[in-house]
Amino acid sequence: MGDILITDDERDIRELIADILQDEGFTTRLAGTSDECMAQIASVPPALMILDIWLKDSNMDGIDILKSVKRDHPDIPIVIISGHGNIEIAVAAIKQGAYDFIEKPFNIDQLLVVIRRAMETSRLRRENIELKRGEVVATEMLGDSAAFRTLKSQLDKVTKSNGRVMLTGPAGAGKEIAARYIHAHSNRSSGPFITVNSASIAPDRMEEVLFGREDSGRGIEPGLLEEANGGVIYFDEIADMPIGTQSKILRVLVDQRFQRVGGTDKIQVDLRVISSTNRDLPMAIEAGTFREELYNRLNVVPIPVPSLDERREDIPVLAEYFIEVFNKVQGLPLRALADDARALLQTMLWPGNVRQLKNVVERVLILGESTGKICAKELPAADESGGEEGRILLAGGLATLPLREARELFEREYLLTQINRFGGNISRTASFVGMERSALHRKLKSLGVVTTNKAGGRVAYVEGEA
Repeated sequence: MGDILITDDERDIRELIADILQDEGFTTRLAGTSDECMAQIASVPPALMILDIWLKDSNMDGIDILKSVKRDHPDIPIVIISGHGNIEIAVAAIKQGAYDFIEKPFNIDQLLVVIRRAMETSRLRRENIELKRGEVVATEMLGDSAAFRTLKSQLDKVTKSNGRVMLTGPAGAGKEIAARYIHAHSNRSSGPFITVNSASIAPDRMEEVLFGREDSGRGIEPGLLEEANGGVIYFDEIADMPIGTQSKILRVLVDQRFQRVGGTDKIQVDLRVISSTNRDLPMAIEAGTFREELYNRLNVVPIPVPSLDERREDIPVLAEYFIEVFNKVQGLPLRALADDARALLQTMLWPGNVRQLKNVVERVLILGESTGKICAKELPAADESGGEEGRILLAGGLATLPLREARELFEREYLLTQINRFGGNISRTASFVGMERSALHRKLKSLGVVTTNKAGGRVAYVEGEA
């Protein structure tokens, strides 16, 4: 649930608090002096601190520790406790950034309420910062296709463990959503989810961004690894990480310890690592641009994220979800999808996958009508031909073929598209195209179209071309 550092010069009190918190599912660490407290913080910053004002045999009192922690680790909530409480001390503590002040002897139920509120406030503050940065991505997984169900089943299994996960799949397929789903349903859900955009960080700044820095003038600036302590760090497109940084990340994975740039102290962290790539990492290893040892450390549980082409059944569900999101977030029209729009969306090419679908929906809602259903003519594919009303321009080399060959090619491509649209379900395909199931089977056989399992679902292809 959370790592809590208890600092009090009275051993009985700190051990009593620790026992009660451990019974509630928290992990605890204890310190009896300011030196022990600061050493614990330098080793691994806690999720929350319970701090006594008066510390015997210490170089710093509680207020001094409070000031220091709030300077270097402003996100750590601190609950002050004291047996000599008065209004002046409480006001001073709150002014210096304490979350709350509790006077001894305290009611343990009251302390638990304050702790839970402090950790929830910290979580909400972190989410608010992510919102302002535009980093929040939905964690809701939507779909009912066989490929999607396979993916979700695999994700559900890894949420119960702490193993490293490698998500593979094309750009825009939803790898980060899958990573956030793992985090949201794991025992680290109350901890941070920190994304490392490997491709967007300049190589000469990568180590500073990851490990943080120490400077006599600027003090301590925590890096992303420290920010992720107790939660998940997600390496987005890990193949773009500089080769020099890869060796240092490898050491962090082994030791869960590192040094800040310019620092000498070893920082201990507790991280779960999830990474993703749209590249062939074994090929990158052969080319010398990716370390094999790092690949082996990260690829403990490989999970492929299917492209949108592999889960066409889910396209209407995703489109309707995006319509609702844009209505809530941007106030765009809340419109339903007409049947012809559903069919066209399911047969369009989506090289940009789910991200491209989201962009298309947003464009239609901005440029289209404010009321009524979204029709096929409003979708971008509907006007790409530029032809006159009712005129069809022949695609590819279709116009160069005799009628019989052109008709056979059209039928093959049409039926391939429809079968894949319905996830390989022959009955649904037959119903839509207006054929008896047995007749459709005979037609597919004559055209050389077969189906096979791929990404957990049925996919149609032309025999001999797979």
